[in-house]
Amino acid sequence: MIEQGSTAFWRATLALCLGSFMIFANVYTTQPLLPILRHELAISSLQANWTLAVTTLMLGAALLIFGPLSDAFGRRKLMRLSMAGVVLTTLALSQVDDYRSLLVLRGLQGFFLGGLPAIAVAYMGDEFSRKALMVAVGLYISGNTLGGLGGRLISGFMAEHFSWQASFLASGILSAVILLVFWWLLPASQHFEARSAHPVRMARDLLGHLRNPVLILAYLIGGFNFFVFINQYSYITYRLSDAPFNLSVGFLSLLFLTYLSGTYGSAISGRFAQRWPQPLCMAIGIVILMIGSMVTLIPWIPAILAGLLINAFGFFFCHSNASSWVSRNALQARAGASALYLVFYYLGASLGGFYLDVFWHWSRWSGVVEGSLVILVGTLALSLYLWRLTRQQERPGMASEGALKTGASS
Repeated sequence: MIEQGSTAFWRATLALCLGSFMIFANVYTTQPLLPILRHELAISSLQANWTLAVTTLMLGAALLIFGPLSDAFGRRKLMRLSMAGVVLTTLALSQVDDYRSLLVLRGLQGFFLGGLPAIAVAYMGDEFSRKALMVAVGLYISGNTLGGLGGRLISGFMAEHFSWQASFLASGILSAVILLVFWWLLPASQHFEARSAHPVRMARDLLGHLRNPVLILAYLIGGFNFFVFINQYSYITYRLSDAPFNLSVGFLSLLFLTYLSGTYGSAISGRFAQRWPQPLCMAIGIVILMIGSMVTLIPWIPAILAGLLINAFGFFFCHSNASSWVSRNALQARAGASALYLVFYYLGASLGGFYLDVFWHWSRWSGVVEGSLVILVGTLALSLYLWRLTRQQERPGMASEGALKTGASS
């Protein structure tokens, strides 16, 4: 097994972190470009949002395909092939100039983008010792955050100084370089054992997770929070690109630096979860997200930035607790349970823009905030219900873990 601090550890961890950076840089390439795409392609805000939604939708679907395929055909090979698909589709996107081609290629790109997230942690679970795995996963997740941030900054800069197609060209070239480094760095699998895929068993496991209330509630909380959070960033770019702010695309891309407070929120969430029940921590994160959303209503750029910082902290504080809750409480088919959480997560990202677009046309940014609060009141209620449910299961005569195990195997 790969031990922490060894040469193989650093090669594998660096490769997977770079791969994670590449994936999430490409997922969010179009988000700071939405006002430009709306103007240059003569499309509506809802149509522009599809350039992000179709990618996250296809990524979510691909998670349920690449994971089982990697069990049968190997981890490293499939990650390499999916990343090569990302490079080819990203470079192809740099050559399009019409909305339909953009949408089709973004969907295909989204499918290939699902390969590495579906497989990376499974590869680490096969090859790393338990101690090394804990460290490597934390570093890998940091690559997710930095990739999403870096991709938005790169695309905003390239679009402002060149064109929106140049954003894809820069991303494609960077992705190709990362793929070559990934190909060279990632050690060959030494402990992988191929397993034949059993569709009936996989379907039965997934249905079992969906029947488990302590899991389905976490799925709904994570999915609907992301439904609101990620799409607020899309509509805030419309708000700030219009009068009276009239901010440039380059400045709009800097808005995503507010994600860094979310990195901090994720980092400290585990410490709070050791003291308080995780469903209560989820509720706290949602309340913080609601407060940040209301702060953004103040028509002053520093206040809007402060609101986004609060939002990111609250969202990632809740998301970290919800995702780890799923991992802890799915005592059977954990990989499938975590993949299902991500499916809800990215499905929320894909559909939230259509919901908030109605509120945008109704009352612009104040409408978006009001529509967001409606959803967040719902997820707050779900988190409090989950807290109540788990407290009932922990009463005398019913040990917590035993109760959760019963639910997970139902």
